[in-house]
Amino acid sequence: MNSARPVKGTLTSSHWGTYRVHSRNGAVTALEGFELDPDPSPIGQGIVDVLEGPLRITRPMVRKGWLEHGPGRADGLRGRDEFVEVSWPRAIELVSGELDRVRSQYGNEAIYGGSYGWSSAGRFHHAQSQLKRFLNTIGGFTYSVNTYSYAAAEVTLPYVLGDFYSMVNGATSWDVLKEHCELFVAFGGVPVRNGQVTNGGVGRHVQKQGVLEAAGNGLQFVNVGPLRSDVLEEAGAQWYPIYPGSDVALLLGIAHTLHEEGLADQAFLARYTTGFDRFLPYLLGASDGEPKSADWAAARTGLSADSIRELSREMARKRTMISVSWSLTRQDNGEQPYWAAIAVAAMLGQLGTPGGGIGFGYSAMNAIGANYRGIPGASLPQGNNPVKRFIPVARIADMLLKPGETFEYNGLTETYPEIRLVYWAGGNPFHHHQDLDRLRRAWQKPDTVIVHEWCWNAQAKHADIVLPAATSLERNDIASSSRDPFLIFMEKAREPVGESLTDYEIFGRLASALGVQEAFTKNRDESGWLQALYDETREKAKASNIDLPAFTEFVARGWFENSAPEEPQILLKRFRDDPARYPLKTPSGKIELYSEQVAAFGYEECPGFPFWNEPTEWAGRTAGEYRLHLISNQPKNKLHSQLDHGAHSRELKINGREPVLIHPQDAEERAINDGSLVRLFSPRGACLCTAVISDEVRPGVLQLSTGAWYDPPAEGVADLSCLHGNPNVLTRDEGTSRLAQGPSAMSCLVDIEVYNGPVMPVRAFVPPVVREEADTSG
Repeated sequence: MNSARPVKGTLTSSHWGTYRVHSRNGAVTALEGFELDPDPSPIGQGIVDVLEGPLRITRPMVRKGWLEHGPGRADGLRGRDEFVEVSWPRAIELVSGELDRVRSQYGNEAIYGGSYGWSSAGRFHHAQSQLKRFLNTIGGFTYSVNTYSYAAAEVTLPYVLGDFYSMVNGATSWDVLKEHCELFVAFGGVPVRNGQVTNGGVGRHVQKQGVLEAAGNGLQFVNVGPLRSDVLEEAGAQWYPIYPGSDVALLLGIAHTLHEEGLADQAFLARYTTGFDRFLPYLLGASDGEPKSADWAAARTGLSADSIRELSREMARKRTMISVSWSLTRQDNGEQPYWAAIAVAAMLGQLGTPGGGIGFGYSAMNAIGANYRGIPGASLPQGNNPVKRFIPVARIADMLLKPGETFEYNGLTETYPEIRLVYWAGGNPFHHHQDLDRLRRAWQKPDTVIVHEWCWNAQAKHADIVLPAATSLERNDIASSSRDPFLIFMEKAREPVGESLTDYEIFGRLASALGVQEAFTKNRDESGWLQALYDETREKAKASNIDLPAFTEFVARGWFENSAPEEPQILLKRFRDDPARYPLKTPSGKIELYSEQVAAFGYEECPGFPFWNEPTEWAGRTAGEYRLHLISNQPKNKLHSQLDHGAHSRELKINGREPVLIHPQDAEERAINDGSLVRLFSPRGACLCTAVISDEVRPGVLQLSTGAWYDPPAEGVADLSCLHGNPNVLTRDEGTSRLAQGPSAMSCLVDIEVYNGPVMPVRAFVPPVVREEADTSG
């Protein structure tokens, strides 16, 4: 029959790429890389085998204890209880009734709209936007600020360079680097595995090509960090395997050398910066009696003083790009690495030149350093939130555990609200948060937790009410990113599995039950919203001299690609060319190496200039029980934890668990063999992994990627927190500093041993027990 033949041609897009969808008899069978993408990511294939798998949530679910006893503290049952299937009318009745109860008894600030994460790439079916629009329609919610990715930089860079996002998005392009840069010094490497993704969507992957072409044209890479593999082997990088957490010490040692040897560009400092005179006494030790010399830095980085001095001289001799990874912000005092790197770049005097200066996060996403002209796409309007209570995003466990207590953030002193209801759609806190056992305890406190999910991950298992959401392959949408030149029509490839609904349909039903349907929907269905968003995008594009086709033409073709920019992208070029006409958005209009504003906050850990604070936990302090530094970086086989249950992610596990890299020297000391089942432990918790012995990691350091679904063992197992290998049972749930309160996962000491206890099977990919709702009719 004709319907049995393979159907090819439907386009879909995601944060990790654009694909052609193969289907047969209404089922998706494969995803093929977009024909215009020279390096498609294999991540997309991970969804094919799980769309209709045993972990798919196909009906609304309610936790048994909540259904029987009503809202209230869960006392450990969230994450362990059974679930009961209910009908959609019953689910809408329960959710709308609970929202009304909390609003009327405690006010809207008792609702935490916690959606955080990448969710899906569509402009309309973007879970976080849908949730915030709905909650704002019914009176608002307590919200979060900043991101887990780079919170410390989001807060710090506006004080130093006047803005954050333009500095990240405006990175000098690989095309310019290939032609003009001589030395690329990468603090935290250039991990092209991260470059598979861009929030909003990817049309063409360019990071690997950019690195290899630049190296082929003679660009010398320097990899500063504990992992050799953070720069492609083919690039031939020189490796400086410093202690994790010591980047600021190395940067200060370089700055000291530049000053002492007369290599600093004094003319640049005088014209384009302010505050160097306030920073210099600290650098030279006049203010604390401790010069930040190469010898001082050597004692803190594990490098030799001679190698630090030689690197400093080479950076001054050559056209040098300093690259700082986003991961450097996710540590104790994560505000300081970017500030220190900017100071060194300013002393070199190459900011704003072709191929010189600084870049924030090369290959952190595909778009960073790409020669793109993005399309200014429209987003679903979220409305206005009348509630003004907020938390820094990484302080959620503190909020739940410490209602009424104060916290300091960016010059403010605020109070944690008492949260009665958590509503989550998009993202998974049991992936991206730290100290997951602590989060799990905090998660028991609210009266109710409601989530939209399509599969039984840890977030769904720890909810009270789970509403089954359709996936991006089961709806129409438009993929667009201001960081990507492509606009993609995401055509619905199949019908939603079971009784799944889109987030918009779910919120539409809730809005109807709460009497705000017209305010939420504007009387538009999916097609009406897509038309409206495209029309707005087309108008915005026209103002930027981008001529988009009519909507029907765009849908028929499936994609639009914007032309490349006429001028190559060079960060801070206009500022360098004419600082009076194009000043920075700082109070002085210049690069502020000393910030009066930050200094006025009175934070001793952030005195207003680049500053070294010894991290609470780091490889330079190895006395005591925990003597190895854990690097929990991004995985190469998934985006964060998305599709961890899919075939592509699971095939890279070893014996069903996450691999942990350990240096041969550390393995020998602990009698660990390649392939051993090992237990990693810290003061927070412990997890099981499979050991991989490798000299790609420096001695004293372990590497365990994030993304393994959190898998706590059965109650009563005291020495394990996760059977699967989630590093966030080990990491610290502490803010970077009072300035940004970002996550500090990279400052984490652990140890490792061969595991000789009872080997329990991984149950991360086993759904909870589900009961049918009792028949209460007639």
